[in-house]
Amino acid sequence: MRIHVGCEMTYDFVQDTPVVTMLNVHASRFSDLERPDYLLTVPAVPLEGYRDTFGNWCNRLVAPAGRFTLKTDTVVRDHGNGDMTDTVARQEEVRSLPVDTLLYLLGSRYCETDRLSQTAWDLFGAMAPGWARVQAICDYVHDRIAFGYEHSRPTRTALEAFEERRGVCRDYAHLAIAFCRCLNIPARYCTGYVSDIGLPLPHAPGDFAAWMEVFLGGRWHTFDPRNNSSRIGRILIAYGRDAADVPLTLTFGPNTLVDFRVTTEEATPLTT
Repeated sequence: MRIHVGCEMTYDFVQDTPVVTMLNVHASRFSDLERPDYLLTVPAVPLEGYRDTFGNWCNRLVAPAGRFTLKTDTVVRDHGNGDMTDTVARQEEVRSLPVDTLLYLLGSRYCETDRLSQTAWDLFGAMAPGWARVQAICDYVHDRIAFGYEHSRPTRTALEAFEERRGVCRDYAHLAIAFCRCLNIPARYCTGYVSDIGLPLPHAPGDFAAWMEVFLGGRWHTFDPRNNSSRIGRILIAYGRDAADVPLTLTFGPNTLVDFRVTTEEATPLTT
């Protein structure tokens, strides 16, 4: 399957403003790209690319005062089978975990493990560890939080999402990640593209999405507490401890986002 992905974000800046972006497809999917998803700007400005602490690709630039647009575009080859499952994947003991997963057991800006630990053990502690326990966490979070863009708040934490019972995809991910970490399951926050391919029409306007990856059975697995179902065309951009680590755009000055478009749709098959 060929999936067309991309975005276009237009801002008004009141002055020259430094910006860092995370808008390129993650390196783990580079071999699936039919063409590089270069970041383009209007007007054109110099870009400095680098990898952050987690290995995500970032671009650093200075946006000029006035109207400024960022955009990317590419086609990704995808198996089209949706998210992979492994229902017998086991939870490893902390002493046996690879050292590079230990960071994802710790509390972070939006995932207050210290304040949710008792709740997590009360809800899920009696369950057998492994895939079924993580799925139970996703089921619980999916049912507890009411989704709505009107509920979006950039400062909402996992505990606040648990208490307020409303939010957007990042809030679902933060709460599920916090519960997993409380139960000694490494979990990390992911952002990227998720399509509506295969779902009944009408489809909602395109947007970026958040989900989590959980370390079970020696590797990372995808779980999506917001949708709580397998999705075709899940394409990673970046991962970190929580949303604070992976802002799509980080602006260092006043601005207004005046237009925002995200594309994730099936592309026309190639003819031979």
